[in-house]
Amino acid sequence: MIKMRWGTPEDLRYLLCELVGWKSITLTEGECQFAINLREKLQALDYFQEFPEYLSLHSAGFGRRLVTALYKYPEAKDTICLISHFDTVNTEEYGDFEYLATQPEELTKLFLKKKDGFSDDVLKDIESGEYLFGRGTMDMKMGLAMHMRLIEKASIEKWPINLLLLTVPDEEVNSSGMRHAVPILLDFQKKYDLSYKLFLNGEPVFTQEPGDPKYYIYSGTIGKIMPAALFYGKETHAGEPMSGITSPYMASFLTQKMEWNADFQEEAFREMTPPPVTLQQKDLRFEYSTQTPFRSVALYNVFLMKRNASEIMDIFEHIANEAAEACNEAYNKICQKQMVEPIGKVQVIRYKELQDYAMKKFGSDYITEVKAEIQAHKEWDDREKSLRIADKLMIQCQELAPAIVILFAPPYYPAVNSTGDTLVENCIRFVKDQAAEKFGLPVNRVHYFNGICDLSYVNYTETGEGWQAFEANTPVWGESYTIPFNEMKQLNAPVLNIGPFGKDAHKLTERLHIRNAFEEIPSLLEELILGQGVRSRVPEKRMFKRFMDQGKLWQSGGYLIGEIKRL
Repeated sequence: MIKMRWGTPEDLRYLLCELVGWKSITLTEGECQFAINLREKLQALDYFQEFPEYLSLHSAGFGRRLVTALYKYPEAKDTICLISHFDTVNTEEYGDFEYLATQPEELTKLFLKKKDGFSDDVLKDIESGEYLFGRGTMDMKMGLAMHMRLIEKASIEKWPINLLLLTVPDEEVNSSGMRHAVPILLDFQKKYDLSYKLFLNGEPVFTQEPGDPKYYIYSGTIGKIMPAALFYGKETHAGEPMSGITSPYMASFLTQKMEWNADFQEEAFREMTPPPVTLQQKDLRFEYSTQTPFRSVALYNVFLMKRNASEIMDIFEHIANEAAEACNEAYNKICQKQMVEPIGKVQVIRYKELQDYAMKKFGSDYITEVKAEIQAHKEWDDREKSLRIADKLMIQCQELAPAIVILFAPPYYPAVNSTGDTLVENCIRFVKDQAAEKFGLPVNRVHYFNGICDLSYVNYTETGEGWQAFEANTPVWGESYTIPFNEMKQLNAPVLNIGPFGKDAHKLTERLHIRNAFEEIPSLLEELILGQGVRSRVPEKRMFKRFMDQGKLWQSGGYLIGEIKRL
C-alpha cells in the first residue's frame, strides 16, 4: 500500500504551513508563482506521474494561473468539484512582524511571547495552544490543503468517483480566477465525459456575530453588488460659492440615504443580509485648488439573497431620486436665503442613458476612444476605470449637470442557494450525525455563506433580464470585466461549503483551530464521500479491487457516492 504524503494530522499541518509560506497576495508576483509551486507539489504524487495530462495550469489574466487536478476513476462520470482559492489579502497590518505573517509556526510562538495589545478573546486563544496564526491559515489555504489530501487519498485507494480539484487566484478582489474557470469546467465536462454532481467549497467558518464559537456548514453563498454614483455639479471659485454647486454637497444626500438603508435588506430562511454601507467616497480631482469640487464619486456595498442586478438598480434609482429631490429642496432654500437664482435642478441619470446621449452627440467611435483611453491606465482598477469613464462622458455632456449618474462597479457576486436539494440536505444530515457521534461537534447549517465566495459563479439560475441592467450600466463591461452568465447556467449542480473553523479572517489575528482543521473536518469530508465503514471493511488493496470490479464499493459504506448513484 502506498504511504500517503498528507495522511496524518501532522503531515497536513506541515503541508498547510508550506502553502501559507508561499506568499500569494492578490495581484502580486507571489500570486503568479503560487500556481507553479502547487503544480510541482502535486506532480510528485504517483497518480499524476502516471497521468500527467490530468494536472494543468490555465490562464486567469495578468500572468496568473488557476490549477486543475483531476482524479478520474475509469468509466465513472459522476464528479465532485473541489473549489478553493489561494490568494490572500495584504499583510501590512502585521507591522514589524510582517516577515512572519506567512510563517504560522513562528508567528504563533511569537504571539505567545508578546501578549501585549491583544483582546481577552485573542489572548485566551493564544494561551490555549489550540490555534495556528498567520495570513491564509484560515482564509483559505487550509481548504486547499484538505482538498489536496482528498485527491491523494482517492488516487491511492481508487475511489469510484471523479474528483476535480480547482483552485484559483484572485477571489479577494474581482474573482477573476473563478470567472476564468467557468468555461474550463465546461470544457472538462466534454473532454473527460464528466457529470458534475456537487460543487464543494472549502471556505472557512465565518461567525454570525462577534465572538460566535459555533461551527457552521453552508448550503449557499450570499451575493454582493456595488451600486456607484458620479456626482457632477457646477464649478466655481470658493469666493463665489453660490455661482455653483459642489459635488460633495450632492453626495451627502445620497450617502445618508444609502447607509444602513433597510430597503436593500433581504430575508430568507430566517437569515438577513447586512444593510448597505459606503465603501468609498472621494473627490475626482488630483490636486488641491480654490476651485470648488464639482466631480465626486461613491461606491456602496449591497448584499443579495434573492434579488438580481436589475432589481437592485431599480431600488437604487428610486433612492437616488429621493436624494436628488431632498438635495434640490435644501439647495433652493439656501438660494432663496442668499437671494440668488439656482444654477439648475439635480437630476438622476443611469449610466446607459448617459452613454446613449453621448453616442448621439458624438458617435460610437468617440465612446470607443473614451473607453480605450481610460483602459490604458493600468494603474487603475476596474472600479476606478468605471467611474472615470462616466466622468469623461459627463465632462463632454455638461449640459446634463447638475446630475447624479448611477452605475454599477465590479465585482458582482450573484447569490446561490441549494437549500432543499435532496443531495445537499442528505449530506448536511450525514455531517451533523457523524460530527456529533465521532467528535462531539455540534454542526449548524447556514443557508447563505456570509463571507462571499466563488460558488457565486456556478449553478446560476437567473434569466437574461436579471443581469441586463448590470451589463448596460457597468462602464467597463466587455472590456476589462465580464461575467460568463450563460456558461454559469450550464454548471447546474448544487453547492455546499464545508471548511475549517477559524477566527478573524483578514485581521492581524487570523487563526485556525488546530484540531478542527487537521483532524475533524478532513475526517468528516472523507466519510462524507466514502462512508465511515469503507476503510475497516476493505483494508487491503486487493479487497478494494474486488469491490471495484463488482461495482459495489459505494454500497459498502460510501455515503456521498451512494447518494449520487441513488439520485
